[in-house]
Amino acid sequence: VQLQASGGGLVQPGGSLRLSCEASGGIVSINWMGWYRQARGKQRELVAGVSSGRNISYSDSAKGRFTISRDDAKNTVDLQINSLKPEDTAVYYCYADIKWSYYGVFNRYWGQGTQVTVSS
Repeated sequence: VQLQASGGGLVQPGGSLRLSCEASGGIVSINWMGWYRQARGKQRELVAGVSSGRNISYSDSAKGRFTISRDDAKNTVDLQINSLKPEDTAVYYCYADIKWSYYGVFNRYWGQGTQVTVSS
């Protein structure tokens, strides 16, 4: 199983970005998918997640400016970030809880991380 994240970059304050993450491999089922972020010198924190049943969870810092979505046909999860602030600067990691056999269990897999830098 592989998770490939993309969409990071350098953005001015107030700008927008859309992060995408695609899971590939022998996937049978995906439960939760989402994003964490880790700023320099800080612990990794949950940003947002979406379940297979479309339950959505946002961190307090993400509410109002972040929108998460997923496409089960493509095994992708996207994160739209609007009104970016310098404090959003971090490496963003996607994750997916994946089962690769019908009788197996869900395991969490991580993408490689994509850098988001918000600066003028």
